[in-house]
Amino acid sequence: MKPADSSRPSSSSMPATESFSTDSSTNRSNGATSSTADSQDSITAETVPADDQIQSDVALNVLPDGVSSTRISTSQGAVKLAPRQPPLVLITLIAIAIMIVGLVLPNLWLGIAGATVTLLLSLRVLWVASRSVIMELFSEEQRSLTVGLIGALAATWGILQLTGVIQRSAGWFGQLDWNAIGALGEVLGALGQILIAIIAVYVAWRQYVISKDLTIQQNVITQQQTIDSYFQGISDLVLDAEGLLEDWPQERAIAEGRTAAILSSVDAGGKAKVLRFLSRSKLLTPLKRDSLLGRAILDGQGGYQEDRDYGVRVIDLGVMLAASNLVGTDLRWTDLSEANLIRANLHDCDLVKTNLARTILCDADLSGSDMMGTRLYYGHPKSATPRSRTVVPDYATGAHTGAVIENANLTGVKRLSEAQRYYCCSWGGSATRATVPGGCEGIPNLLGR
Repeated sequence: MKPADSSRPSSSSMPATESFSTDSSTNRSNGATSSTADSQDSITAETVPADDQIQSDVALNVLPDGVSSTRISTSQGAVKLAPRQPPLVLITLIAIAIMIVGLVLPNLWLGIAGATVTLLLSLRVLWVASRSVIMELFSEEQRSLTVGLIGALAATWGILQLTGVIQRSAGWFGQLDWNAIGALGEVLGALGQILIAIIAVYVAWRQYVISKDLTIQQNVITQQQTIDSYFQGISDLVLDAEGLLEDWPQERAIAEGRTAAILSSVDAGGKAKVLRFLSRSKLLTPLKRDSLLGRAILDGQGGYQEDRDYGVRVIDLGVMLAASNLVGTDLRWTDLSEANLIRANLHDCDLVKTNLARTILCDADLSGSDMMGTRLYYGHPKSATPRSRTVVPDYATGAHTGAVIENANLTGVKRLSEAQRYYCCSWGGSATRATVPGGCEGIPNLLGR
């Protein structure tokens, strides 16, 4: 008998193979060959070179006697043959059939055995199928927490059961007056409904507050966009291609119309922004003009010449700010001269270095404002007088250059100078004199009323 050839080369990348071959016994003598009819089943296994890692290769083989087997090869090259187990589905179906037979006969033990085996196998199949889902949906910490909670509840129930607490509690509950408990439940239900109503009111109120805040924020954003558009429009209107001021009469009229529209549609802070922009841009300042074309004249220092006597403003505020609300705004260094601020609310405003000469402040509220350096007139306080609609002002002596402050409220005005106090007491009238900080003792009432 010639042994099977086991010296065939095998690649390290190919799995080990098994072959079932039938070797015939041969006998060679003097060139004559005889063979025997006996065939022998042999199993040869080729080992796989080990790469320091285990390779599992499972293949179904059929033994000569027809018995199913499974080949398992490892890195050591050992081959183990294990009988193939019947599938779980087949066993489950057999168990179900046994259970049905037990129910039909009827046979109690046969039915219970079939049902038990069916339940156990079904649970195993369900566990294998659901395990991957559970591993994917829940992290290891969540699974540990769930098991811990179930264990804690089970342990607590077991301790209460073993110590008899549950039995004693059941006896105590049996002695309760359930009619009284029912009445108490109705009372608690009514209180719960009241509490729910209170919570609903609170939620509605919070929604209103949030909606109001969002509306205010949206209004602020919209207002700022409107103001920015106004700034750009005025700049394009009064400037030429070279950036020089070019304000023809019609352009000034359009600029005043836009300004009146914007001042009537924004809040106090928006009004202050517009006024500061116009003032710092010299659009509210009377500028000296060319007598022929009416163009603004440069002063040779990068700006335009002012002309308080005969100059023309690009934008004349006029009565745009009459009765306006400017509470708490920043109007520092703003030129509001000759503006009509009758009944305007300037409470707690910052009026540092603000020019209010020839401004109408009748019945205006200036209480709490900071008036450090605020110009109320030109010239000396003893020669300065309020503006007049018929007399040309004299900016050298101050005659008819002062603000009209009759019936103005100066209560709590901060940093009012002595010169300002003298002018306010002289030309404010009795109502204004009563509100001037420091009083008006020794200062005559030149207004006469």
